[in-house]
Amino acid sequence: MAKDKLMDFDKALELFEPVLGFEVHVELNTETKMFSAAANPANSANHTAAPNTLVAPVDMGLPGSLPVVNETAVRSSISLGLALGCSIAPSSRFARKNYFYPDLGKNYQISQYDEPIAFEGHVEVELADGTLVPVPIERAHMEEDAGKLTHVGGSTGRIQGAEYSLVDYNRAGVPLVEIVTKPIYGTDHRAPEVAKAYVQTIRDIVIGLGISDARMERGNLRCDANVSLRPRVAPGEPAEPLGTRTETKNVNSMRSVERAVRYEIQRQAAILAAGGSITQETRHWHEDTGTTSPGRPKSDADDYRYFPEPDLLPVVPAPELIEQLRAALPEPPAARRRRLKAEWGFSDLEFQDVANGGLLVEVEATVAAGAAPAAARKWWTGELTRIANAQGREAAELATPADVAALQALVDAGTLTDKLARLVLEGVVAGEGSPQQVVDARGLAVVSDDSALIAAIDEALASQPDVMAKIRDGKVQAAGAVIGAVMKAMKGQADAARVRELILERAAQQ
Repeated sequence: MAKDKLMDFDKALELFEPVLGFEVHVELNTETKMFSAAANPANSANHTAAPNTLVAPVDMGLPGSLPVVNETAVRSSISLGLALGCSIAPSSRFARKNYFYPDLGKNYQISQYDEPIAFEGHVEVELADGTLVPVPIERAHMEEDAGKLTHVGGSTGRIQGAEYSLVDYNRAGVPLVEIVTKPIYGTDHRAPEVAKAYVQTIRDIVIGLGISDARMERGNLRCDANVSLRPRVAPGEPAEPLGTRTETKNVNSMRSVERAVRYEIQRQAAILAAGGSITQETRHWHEDTGTTSPGRPKSDADDYRYFPEPDLLPVVPAPELIEQLRAALPEPPAARRRRLKAEWGFSDLEFQDVANGGLLVEVEATVAAGAAPAAARKWWTGELTRIANAQGREAAELATPADVAALQALVDAGTLTDKLARLVLEGVVAGEGSPQQVVDARGLAVVSDDSALIAAIDEALASQPDVMAKIRDGKVQAAGAVIGAVMKAMKGQADAARVRELILERAAQQ
């Protein structure tokens, strides 16, 4: 496949105006699926189930099976619509979306088309410098997820070159809410940043509502990023018509959303500047190369031959229910950020480190689990982010807030030094268990036996006989050489402060 030509990002923004749009799919963490009583694998307890074990006749598309709407999914969808500032439809209905679905047994998807449950909303997206960007929401509608295909054979894991494909229907029928924005104008050079911040805002909202785990690496939250360009015009002149858009599918991290939007702007600008045209298509994001590749021509709504789902009645929520759910909404993300910053006592820069890393949820949960805010920030924005960047992953994938809080508790108790704690964290990330399990398995606890420390000190002093004389003469800094030797001998498992105390005690006794 030929490598795409890219235009310098700043040059692309001089020539063209980017117009963005996003379709974010949120898997709801209901106990059962959208239209059947099968267990929902999007619920964290079920995400590792064996293939085709969380299914019912409806999910398999077996003849004679009929769907039944999940009431909890409807409530969650209404709550999400309200949190997005949407109006809730007094009556909405499901439709059949006809398309070749190899991973949906009935070969159509039950979705909502012209009568969504929520419509006409907006959210404010906060950028790193505090700038608020309004994002208009066109709709939020309920639907079911498709299953999962595994392509066997070949070198890429894709259907091209595969010998055969396996279908896992566990995910088929998982409740989804798809959030569709209207075109987003005026983002200019900040378009990639807005893309990342928008997905982060949606994640914050659904986690705050408690309706989804929103783990992008598991597919609980997926983003399709639409990008089009149109030529710049002089001030006062009418804007050019919207350009042809591409839709980069199922980007699975906020960092990747940002990179994918930047890449598409540069790719499309190079094509348009050379006199070419953009193909309306879906595109696939490749994390390893940081590029997109063509998928299929993008269909319009007419191509899906929507028609009302004959087996389901319209959804007519009671006004009292809507108001009850409205009253239970958590605070908006921007207000929540301001509150957390004040509660944690962070400086602007410290808080930006957390927010820019998309780690507010993780730090908040770590503090709730017992860690001090400063310690929680240190681990998430420091060591975990370093490991994540090295592995091309998100920090939230590597450890749980409970693990980080437990790790800090071991440091606070004197069981671990910071250096040892970093080794323990590496074990946690590698899947070796909880912090305490890693400590026990690797034998990484601080040596707290004074007799063992004194023996190591005496051995170090024997090789540096002049140190004690220097300390007694007031040159306390001379103890550093002995401390270093003891730490090396104890393989870093000594408390340097305690070693120093013992050295000074020994000097005072002589």
